[in-house]
Amino acid sequence: MIKLIQFPSAFGVRNPSPFCLKLETWLRMTGIAHEVVWSGSTRGTPKGKLPCIEEDGQILGDSELIIGHLIRRHGDLLDNALDTLQRARSVAWRTLFEEGLIFPLLYSRWVDPAGWAMMQRLFDPLPSPKRELVSGQQRESVRTRLLAQGLGAHAPDEIYGIGLRYLEAVETQLGEQEFMLGENPTALDATAYGFLANLVDTNFDTPLNHRAQASAAFTTYCRRMRLRYFPELD
Repeated sequence: MIKLIQFPSAFGVRNPSPFCLKLETWLRMTGIAHEVVWSGSTRGTPKGKLPCIEEDGQILGDSELIIGHLIRRHGDLLDNALDTLQRARSVAWRTLFEEGLIFPLLYSRWVDPAGWAMMQRLFDPLPSPKRELVSGQQRESVRTRLLAQGLGAHAPDEIYGIGLRYLEAVETQLGEQEFMLGENPTALDATAYGFLANLVDTNFDTPLNHRAQASAAFTTYCRRMRLRYFPELD
């Protein structure tokens, strides 16, 4: 059986990593048998991050590469009915989440003092002074990543402005639909839920969380996904 190795639950959401939650949601949507292994360490993982899976003695990393591998092995169980245009839209929206919204989200948690005050709790199990050293290194790593990407050079209101525009676009696309591309769930919904649940279901005091929690479209969508694929959490 596939072992899904991912971060532990935190902050009231199934997984505080949108990518871990995306992959677990995708696995539940497809019905592919798996077991969850909780891990707080990325040491020894193929890409230096989580999630990853262990299958037949092989460890694979990166949520999208893992999904591609599992599709080749089990078939496309979610998107086989999509036409060419729908597939293109799925790629575009997934990119908005994973290559766009992710950066304001990272800023809101690791750089914004309000978000950082909560993120520091993840390091509480470590003894001092290791706790301060490791947490500071992780925060600086994210800050460096944001600067290299470009978003980190902006002022806080500019960063949040970009993130809020992403959320507005997603809200417009979702509208009153049950799922991102219409009445049927697709792989895109695994990504969307991974990100939106991390805003709707967590209590970070940031503009992104406030905006998502004020959206009836987002809160209804997250509840629908949770009831359908994570009923034990409701």
